[in-house]
Amino acid sequence: MEPPDYQGPAFLSYGFRPFFLSAALFAGIAIPVWALILSGTTETSFRLASRDWHVHEMLFGFLPAVITGFLLTAMPNWTDRPPLRGTPLLALVTLWLAGRLTIAMPWPTPFVAAFIDAGYLAVLAAIVWREIVAGKAWDRTPIGIVISLYACANILFHVLAQDGNETDFPERMAVALMILLLTLIGGRVTPGFTSDYLSERGLPDQLPSFSRFDGAAILLTAMAALNWTIQPLAMVTGWLLIAAGLANVIRLSQWRGWLTWREPIVLILHVGYGWLSLALLILGGATLEFGLKPADAVHALTTGAVGAMTMAVMTRASLGHTGRPKQADHLTVLIYMLVNLGALLRVFGPTIGLPTTLILGTAAAAWSSAYLLFAVTYGPYLIRPSLDE
Repeated sequence: MEPPDYQGPAFLSYGFRPFFLSAALFAGIAIPVWALILSGTTETSFRLASRDWHVHEMLFGFLPAVITGFLLTAMPNWTDRPPLRGTPLLALVTLWLAGRLTIAMPWPTPFVAAFIDAGYLAVLAAIVWREIVAGKAWDRTPIGIVISLYACANILFHVLAQDGNETDFPERMAVALMILLLTLIGGRVTPGFTSDYLSERGLPDQLPSFSRFDGAAILLTAMAALNWTIQPLAMVTGWLLIAAGLANVIRLSQWRGWLTWREPIVLILHVGYGWLSLALLILGGATLEFGLKPADAVHALTTGAVGAMTMAVMTRASLGHTGRPKQADHLTVLIYMLVNLGALLRVFGPTIGLPTTLILGTAAAAWSSAYLLFAVTYGPYLIRPSLDE
């Protein structure tokens, strides 16, 4: 529902509305463009090299939009403070969009483009810290730290890119921070929403509370992510990633996801966390030089874990905060199927012997179609006032 004292357009009443829609539209357009570039069908005049543009815009364009939508909607519950809305929210959306445009266009100057794009995450970090401090929500300090480091990774990306240097380190840093966010946030909402679902249906809802094992799993995941960022080819990194993957498999098994098979909007949370666990195992194997190639392993995180978990959060929040039942209809189930199909094809497709262009093109079509379908299906919900107005 809209804030009780808010008189502006519904679209700017909560952060999830403009940012979820913008992220979905951007993913639905940017991925097909990348597929066309890979196939040699089209040429671009992007400021960055095509590969760098794709990586940057997924890590520092698309994903921050989803994160922003989630944080700006969740923070009022964490801090008991009013949400960012109206003109300030519009200004933040405009800054995000300006970053996308200046990265895609060969103008303005490189410094101005980098300043605009890097400024977005810096502003988001400042907003998060302001809310943590003002609301005395000190238990959310890890989120503030992660977003601040995310902003630093984007700044470093631009510094290296402008000097013509490799940007692998800030890219790995962003992926590592993404792993931490999925572990922290996914590890909180998945058992929480599962417990609510089981309770509503009279099923056993006493899931294990946060334990020392959960804390150890998070710490192990953080150590693995940090090691992978600093020394991605080291043997110790590979074993840490595998250990973190196994720890998260055990953690996931305690949340009884199999009991949610009748409600896809809950089940998809378990699928997303399952992708995270699997991706850590695959990435560990790739680091130790067995299994998939490193690029395919990283896509298990970006297309699999991120794809499934972002769709889980976006669909649930869009329904719940617009006064609609938190249940997945047929189109929502199709969205979940498409995003997972795209991830499966991108990660495992190159190993089955079919032409690479065909596999990658099909994966891109399925994954981006999921986001376009979200925009078409959920866009009207996000633009119009809530049903419980």
